[in-house]
Amino acid sequence: MQTELSNALGVEHAVFGFTPFPAVAAAITRAGGFGVLGAVRYTAPGELARDLDWMQAHTDGLPYGLDVVMPATKVEGVTEADVEAMIPEEHRRYVEGLLDTYDVPPLAAGEASGWRITGWMEQVARGQLDVAFDYPIALLANALGSPPPDVIARAHDHGVRVAALAGSPRHALHHKAAGIDVVVAQGYEAGGHTGEIATMVLTPEVVAAVDPLPVLAAGGIGTGEQIAAGLALGAQGVWLGSIWLTTEEADLHSRRLTAKLLAAGPGDTVRSRALTGKPARQLRTAWTDAWDDPDGPGTLPMPLQGLLVAEANSRIQRHEVEPLLGTPVGQIVGRMTSERSVQAVFDDLTRGFERAIDRINRIAGRA
Repeated sequence: MQTELSNALGVEHAVFGFTPFPAVAAAITRAGGFGVLGAVRYTAPGELARDLDWMQAHTDGLPYGLDVVMPATKVEGVTEADVEAMIPEEHRRYVEGLLDTYDVPPLAAGEASGWRITGWMEQVARGQLDVAFDYPIALLANALGSPPPDVIARAHDHGVRVAALAGSPRHALHHKAAGIDVVVAQGYEAGGHTGEIATMVLTPEVVAAVDPLPVLAAGGIGTGEQIAAGLALGAQGVWLGSIWLTTEEADLHSRRLTAKLLAAGPGDTVRSRALTGKPARQLRTAWTDAWDDPDGPGTLPMPLQGLLVAEANSRIQRHEVEPLLGTPVGQIVGRMTSERSVQAVFDDLTRGFERAIDRINRIAGRA
């Protein structure tokens, strides 16, 4: 599964694996793909440096990348406390009411509330970059559009390619104009923040729009046959995220959540604003249903919603409250039916890719 882009980056397979787990990212790279570590969970530079040190020690000198969440528009002087003060009391009461309804215990005294979505904030994201450029990352991806121009220039000065996710050809053209090197065409089927156009439609349109920039196909891809389809549509690789959530190297900290993922079908996800305030595909749960209920107060815009529900999500996950327990995941969840190592996933991907190529060759009369 080699393309011009994979050859330029020095990887065996044009499979780019996004994950919040360093062990998974390193295993993807060792398996011949390109591991991309998600940075949004890191609020302290030292934590990111610790895990990048670990990546360096466990990637055998092979390339890997980092994914950040950074707004294109620079915002100065806004603190987390300033944003917290914007959250209406009605919404705070709604959260507490939901937690009471499902008997969600509080966190233990002194226990941190866990992940708060602060990577979007200027000072947090730039602190992550200050750390990242001390390491030999080969790709910097941004999940929130094109990074600010000075960040793109800084990455290029370090010899680092910059990628950005796009949910429409218009977004992709904006990325091209901004100087992005790789566009990730992320279809409606994808987990996490995603647009409204399906991968099969979006990929060739983005390829045509940004030519000659390389495009990665994303959304609803989790088999070798689907990788072959993405490449046939003109992509120079694929961007996979959800498929790694049930690998043995993943660290979800919840057996119940893993069991829910393994049991879910492709119709068990929903595109909801419940997590961050922007539409994000995730497991459908009583929590997402409550936030999508027209009788409720409705979600807040990003980043208010993410800060509003941060502690609640930590409580739900810590106590594994099954009706509310969920995670961002794409429609490919229906193919995630067993826990396997990252290497085993790669073995299946390569076999499926070979089957697809053999099938096309027979149809074309070349075999």
